[in-house]
Amino acid sequence: MAPEMSEVDQVIRQRLSSDVALINQISNYIISAGGKRIRPMLVLLFANALGFRGPERFELAAIVEFIHTATLLHDDVVDESELRRGRTTANALFGNAASVLVGDFLYSRAFQMMVSVNRMRVLEVLADATNVIAEGEVLQLMNMHDPDIAVDDYLRVIRFKTAKLFEASARLGAVLSDAPPHLEEACASYGRALGTAFQLVDDLLDYEGATEQLGKNVGDDLREGKPTLPLLLAMERGSTEQRAVVRHAIEHGEVDRLAEIVEIVRLTGALDATRQAARDEADKARTSLLSLPDSKHREALLELCFRSIDRSF
Repeated sequence: MAPEMSEVDQVIRQRLSSDVALINQISNYIISAGGKRIRPMLVLLFANALGFRGPERFELAAIVEFIHTATLLHDDVVDESELRRGRTTANALFGNAASVLVGDFLYSRAFQMMVSVNRMRVLEVLADATNVIAEGEVLQLMNMHDPDIAVDDYLRVIRFKTAKLFEASARLGAVLSDAPPHLEEACASYGRALGTAFQLVDDLLDYEGATEQLGKNVGDDLREGKPTLPLLLAMERGSTEQRAVVRHAIEHGEVDRLAEIVEIVRLTGALDATRQAARDEADKARTSLLSLPDSKHREALLELCFRSIDRSF
């Protein structure tokens, strides 16, 4: 996919251009940090798998990357993060106000680009996705420092906040290809399941990884008071004393006892259970691909399922 992703990068560079110097500076800082670019790749892989080769696929791939980047800028301000992708966050470098406003610029530029594609269904899919993502952000904010949320409520946040853009990216490949409704839904189902798996692994890596590999500080989720699945399962499975330690840490965003909490999460089997939950989602994604014709692009989508689970960053 390297040559096609290079085309996407070219579109990104062209569309980032602004007469306002600070917008160019911050946008380029964020985009040049790289990242896995999975969402734009999903647009391309599904478009190719369904036989669409038009240039619009590069435009849409860039659009979903802009939307994703805008959410990162806003996320880092809300979470007061200082490290992303191994680099100082934009808000830590340029300030919160500038980060929020450049995030707004990226959102609005993405919608300008959607209009240029001139397909109402594209606008419908992405307008719905951005709205659901915003709802997910607010839901997560409401759940902060609450150790009593249900696993289903946690999964709802994941599906809104993370999986929705994966779902939209996969669906867009089908929309471009004028695929019938059942194929469009199969693509969307793949994206939704893959996005859920991806976030589950991200959440467990906060207690299993290392700062150098992750590109963010280990324990950030705990510091922010996020009751993620490893913590919820540790409380469910742990002793009264272990439950009390984890509960107190979530309520107070306490990272002083991070090593102890990591040990509790490991001993209770919460990490293994979280990874198994991610594998189950990856299996759902693989099943969704059965509707697609056999091709090297479908094989790549299958491989992506494995790679999303067995990773350390």
